[in-house]
Parts: sequence; C-alpha cells; structure tokens
Amino acid sequence: MAVGGALLAGCAGGSDGAGEPSSTEAAPHVECAESGQVRGSGSSAQQNAMERWIHQYQLACKGVQVAYAPLGSGAGVAQFQRGATAFGGTDQALSAEDVEFTKDVCPGGRAVDLPMAGGPIAIGYNVPGVTGLVLDAPTLARIFDARITRWNDPSIQRLNPDAALPDIPVIPLHRADDSGTTQNLNAYLKGAARKSWPYPADKKWQAQGGQSASGSDAISQAVTQTDGAIGYFELSFAVQRRIGTVRIATGAAEPVAPSPRSASLGIAEAEIAGEGKDLRLKLDYRTKAEGAYPIVLVTYEIVCDTGNRPEVLPALKSFLTYTASEEGQAELGAYHYAPLPASVATEVRKVVGTLS
Repeated sequence: MAVGGALLAGCAGGSDGAGEPSSTEAAPHVECAESGQVRGSGSSAQQNAMERWIHQYQLACKGVQVAYAPLGSGAGVAQFQRGATAFGGTDQALSAEDVEFTKDVCPGGRAVDLPMAGGPIAIGYNVPGVTGLVLDAPTLARIFDARITRWNDPSIQRLNPDAALPDIPVIPLHRADDSGTTQNLNAYLKGAARKSWPYPADKKWQAQGGQSASGSDAISQAVTQTDGAIGYFELSFAVQRRIGTVRIATGAAEPVAPSPRSASLGIAEAEIAGEGKDLRLKLDYRTKAEGAYPIVLVTYEIVCDTGNRPEVLPALKSFLTYTASEEGQAELGAYHYAPLPASVATEVRKVVGTLS
C-alpha cells in the first residue's frame, strides 16, 4: 500500500513498548548471526507484524540491528532495486519487469518472492439495524461498481432473508491512492465474479461511482461516520473501530467471516506458481473450502537468491529464518494477521537457507 510511515527499528533497552525489547521478556529460539545491519522497506500492510518480529528477534540477537521503513509496496520494490535495502516488502509478487530491474543488485542471480504473512481484507459496512451481513462475489462486485444503489435491493435481501434491510443509499468507499489492498480486492472480484467485474487486478481503483479516501485508516473512519457506507481495509482497522464485517458466501456450507484462521485456510488453497526459488503464490479466489476466507492479502519479502552483500547475508538469513519459523508465525494471530500454512512456511525456510 502506498502509505508513508516512520522507520521501525529494534534496539536493546528496558522499554516495554512494542518496538523495543523489554529485559523481562523471554527471547525466542533463534540461530543468531554474530553481527550485521539489515535494512528493509515496503508494504505498510505488514508494518505491525514487522515491528513485532524485529522486537522479538532482537531480544535474542543483540548483535544484529534490523530496521524496516513502511513506505508502501512500490517504494519498497524501488528501494530494493536501487540497492538501498537488503530486502523489500510488497503486497504483490514481483512482475517479470520488476525482476529484470533487480539483476544489477543481485550479481549472478535475481530477486525472488518469499511469502511471509497473510491477512484477510475485511469488507466493513455501516447499515443501521443490520448485523451479520452476507454477500457473495457477484453482489459485492455490483455494489462496488455502483450498480446496486439501495441496501434493500432484492439481490442483497436474497442473501439475507431474515434481515430488515433499510431503504437507504449504498455508499461504496474505495482507496484514492494506489494500493496493494485495492489490487488484492480487484484480483478477488476479477477471479470470483468475472462476469460482474470487468476491471483489471490493479493497484488503481477503476470502478464507477462511490467515494474515495487515501489509506485504510481514512476509509475505515469514513465507514464509521457514514450511514449506508461499505468499504475495504485490513481486519485490524475493523477490530479497532468495531466495524461490522461482511461474511462471504463462497459456496461452502456456511458464509465465512474474516479472521486470521479463515484467512490462513484461504491461503492454504493457493499453489506456488513461481519458478526455482521464487515462491509467488497463486490464490484460489473461487475456493469453496469450509471456513476458507477468499479475500486475502499475502505480503512478500523480496531478496536476492544470489549476490547478497557478504556483510549483510548472515544477519539477513537469520532474521528471515526467524520470521518464517513456527515461533515467528505464531506471533501473527494476535495482530490480526494470518500465519502461513505450514507447508508454505517450510518452503520459505528452505529457500532462505540457500541464499548466497
């Protein structure tokens, strides 16, 4: 997501803050590098996860300094391509063109995508008197394309037969800025409701009508303040603002609500589509698996498979091994992220171990 942010850095000390290790906390089990400085930047969707990982890692590895700047996916890729960082964070796997531009900073190799965290994209709504709203992909597509304009529309009532839907306007809200969250929602609607969603899986919103705001924080705030509003954002914003979220009718026995567990089950339906050490995932947006939430975002760390700077490589491998470890992934649920499926996390650790 193209949202600015401050540098996140772990450092030794006595604070109990999320970004600074407390001397009273138990350190995780990590194979530490002796020293090194690891800089990363990129996706703000993984900002809270990265802050926690850095905090925990540096409880164990006090000789290593790790810093992450949540500048947005595009900036993260660009900084990595310039050689300014050891890894980049992105909500979207690298394109073939992106990879080509990394070859200068990966002598003898190329950049690869390592999935590291997932999460549900919640569809939040503010419809007076309505709780437990259920929508399916075609209906959601028509809502966000301003072709369903009243909340008591028959297609919504069909999915919610017991709800007293009010006769008020539907106000769809979308991101004004280029956004990885937008790209992933577009990809879901294009994959699950192709006939109803003619727009590309792009970071720029192209559907008709509605209102816009920059950033998930602004979208979620607008939902809370606007009767009839519906918008999309990471689940943590819905939790923080107590916004009702849509359950998605996927064809499973029961509609699926967004949660870290349901998102993990959705990601588990993906397949690894990258070649060699590249672990780009192809998500199944049409999954009918029980309990699998289909609107998910996967954040990747991009690194060189070969050609990493020798003075950084041991610390980089140590840190990424921790983030992909069972302990590192177990940290995610408390922050409303979805841990990687065990099979994917295992592959990530294998690739990290081969970086050179």
